[in-house]
Amino acid sequence: MTQTRLQRLHEAGQSIWLDFIERGMLHNGGLQRRIADDVLTGMTSNPTIFEKALAEGAVYDAQINDAPGDLSALQLFELLATTDVRDACDAFAGIYRDTKGGDGYVSIEVSPGAANDAQATIIEARRLWATVNRPNVMIKVPGTVEGAKAVRQLISEGINVNITLLFAIAAHARVIEAYMAGLEDRVAAGKPIDGIASVASFFVSRVDTEVDKRLAAKGGDAMKLQGKAAVANAKLAYALFAERFATDRWRTLQAKGGRLQRPLWASTSTKNPAYRDVLYVEELIGPDTVNTMPPATIDAFRDHGEVRRTVDADLDRARDEIAAVERAGVSIDAVTDTLLTEGLASFQKSFDSLIAGLAKKSRQLGRQLVAG
Repeated sequence: MTQTRLQRLHEAGQSIWLDFIERGMLHNGGLQRRIADDVLTGMTSNPTIFEKALAEGAVYDAQINDAPGDLSALQLFELLATTDVRDACDAFAGIYRDTKGGDGYVSIEVSPGAANDAQATIIEARRLWATVNRPNVMIKVPGTVEGAKAVRQLISEGINVNITLLFAIAAHARVIEAYMAGLEDRVAAGKPIDGIASVASFFVSRVDTEVDKRLAAKGGDAMKLQGKAAVANAKLAYALFAERFATDRWRTLQAKGGRLQRPLWASTSTKNPAYRDVLYVEELIGPDTVNTMPPATIDAFRDHGEVRRTVDADLDRARDEIAAVERAGVSIDAVTDTLLTEGLASFQKSFDSLIAGLAKKSRQLGRQLVAG
């Protein structure tokens, strides 16, 4: 039988995760069909995804009605979200088992309000980890300075972590360090590290969106650089991953069962209609990577995606393209700082909206939530 494009992508060493979750697909066979047909090996969620899921239809109404009566809107949301994530973890349990913990993960995110408070992040991550209570759940922690501190502690406690909203190479370096240090802390405490997993979610398309806007403001020859920065930036992140996980320090951890902290390409749907709709998949294919795609991007790649190893090709060109953007007067550091700030604000807005929407839906169903 001829392999599909998605099967060839998987064979090239890239895990395909679905950047979407909603209750209907967890129970109507939709997720199981995608696991079988699209070679899905994981799933991610975030406040924006849950906002959309909770706003549509009545699929959550029964659980809202049956929930304990003393819950706040936040507590009710956690009940709904952790139920979905637990069910998704169960759907991927076979992959988790067959890959011996190498894949089959589902992510749930700490609330955006904790992004710049390491201790608040740790407390919330522990609670979500215990509530979902599945070995193949990953807790998503924003890649801030405080988030990196939380990552080290959580890894040392044996909690799987997906570090999200990474845009800058320096931030990627920080979370690699946090991961390795957390494993070392655990080894020093005499605890095993062979069951711990982590991914570093490096955002892609948003980099082009912001860089392109700034290049357009420059005009002239600067505009010829549009559409180059995002892939180049991600390739340099992969180069950093390859370098750091080839050191003696890592080999010592690997000998004790440590798993690679795989780069995960996020925000891979194409925002600019002038660009190929599978651009951010095709240009970042290679071993030990994950690409989390919304359903439309998976469908597009199934239809016309091209598979070839690209993630570590033309690294000199990637460096030259970033340098050219800088020479044109666009600071990549300024861009990535802006994107992190905007990403946190966007997730906070979605989180606030879903909490307000959940309170409204609860009132419509005849129940009153407690304040807080």
